[in-house]
Amino acid sequence: MLCLKTEPFTDVQTIKDVVFPSELKFRALLVTGPPGSGKSTIIRNLGGWSEEGYVDLSMNKWWTAQSLSLRPREIHLGFPFKGIEEALAVFEPQWLDADQPLQLDYDRIQIPPIKRHFWSVDWRARYAFEFILPPAEKILQWRKKRAKSGTHYVDKNLVLMQIEQQLQVYQSAAQYLFQQGLYVYVREDNQSQPLRIIV
Repeated sequence: MLCLKTEPFTDVQTIKDVVFPSELKFRALLVTGPPGSGKSTIIRNLGGWSEEGYVDLSMNKWWTAQSLSLRPREIHLGFPFKGIEEALAVFEPQWLDADQPLQLDYDRIQIPPIKRHFWSVDWRARYAFEFILPPAEKILQWRKKRAKSGTHYVDKNLVLMQIEQQLQVYQSAAQYLFQQGLYVYVREDNQSQPLRIIV
């Protein structure tokens, strides 16, 4: 279950049989979430860019990265964690092998500046982040099925607690980015209704 407080959007639109918030701009969409959450499926359904992007949220001006120029697309997020110098994705060995769950270092997450001049780019309006956050049990089931094909090395040695921890990182990041003024919403799987985060 989501730990975030959410409610369904009342105004929605349908794009290629997928329901989105009505104010969403299709070319702003960045789909993210933990491994096995259904990011690739929704991007394929939309006819978006199937090549996975990567965004290090601690990198200076990450919002100008070339990997974000083609949208809608799926992205993996690199997170800054306390006591760890470089950002990590939640499927990297250093994150997976940590003795204790790593804590997000919010102070190192870079936030796009507010648009202050007429001619400046409104970076906060350029992207819409969709966080796909299914229940951990569903992700475990999907990833076990996917593991049989051997296509994703991250599906080895699956443990429910690890998936729960990955979900917690993404939920915390979604809440923080939303609180900082970015356009963020969630859904519980790639076929469900979009949910608005409530402060």
